[in-house]
Amino acid sequence: MLEVLAVIAIVAYVIGRQLLGEPLRGKRVILLPLVLAVVGLTRLGGHGAVRPVDVALLVVGAVIAAAIGTGQGSMMRLRDRDGGLWGQMPARSLWLWAALIGSRLTLMLLASTMGAHVAASSAPIVLMLGINRLAQAAMITRRAHRSGIPFAQEKDGSVFLGGRLQELNSRLDGLTGTPSKPSGPSSSSHPSSPSGPSNPTDPYNGPTTRR
Repeated sequence: MLEVLAVIAIVAYVIGRQLLGEPLRGKRVILLPLVLAVVGLTRLGGHGAVRPVDVALLVVGAVIAAAIGTGQGSMMRLRDRDGGLWGQMPARSLWLWAALIGSRLTLMLLASTMGAHVAASSAPIVLMLGINRLAQAAMITRRAHRSGIPFAQEKDGSVFLGGRLQELNSRLDGLTGTPSKPSGPSSSSHPSSPSGPSNPTDPYNGPTTRR
């Protein structure tokens, strides 16, 4: 019960920040969901033996959570503010959160009828939330790279991953055959200065604006 209440509090906090808009720092965007996914994975063993039916339902849940996260990442409005990434989720994105919650409840009921005790428990909730956030992070990161906008600065003035992230995205573009838009040297070597062209274009949202 406490675990469920904690997840509800986390989701409410995330939704509130995204609707209001916030600077998107790499550690919060990428590392926090990764921690959630790892913690959720380690908690699965505490609810009995994981059977094949549990694994099947968990995989289905993970695919759904990732698909919804990708949609959330595509829907987020990204901007270049003070030389760093800033994002805001439109109110219509709330239906995606409803879909995520509804899919989890549906799978829990289905797992209960099939005797999949692990999949029917509250243990997978944190794991699915982590997977959902990671999928959103992947989409946001790709969009920001294509628009030439680096992550917002961390509290110490650094930019998470910096040039390493650009190199990784370039390699992924090469593997998929997708042309990559260069993000300019300022996004990796000078994170505090505006990066790329004066009006970078997000292929999902159109021209971004600087404030």
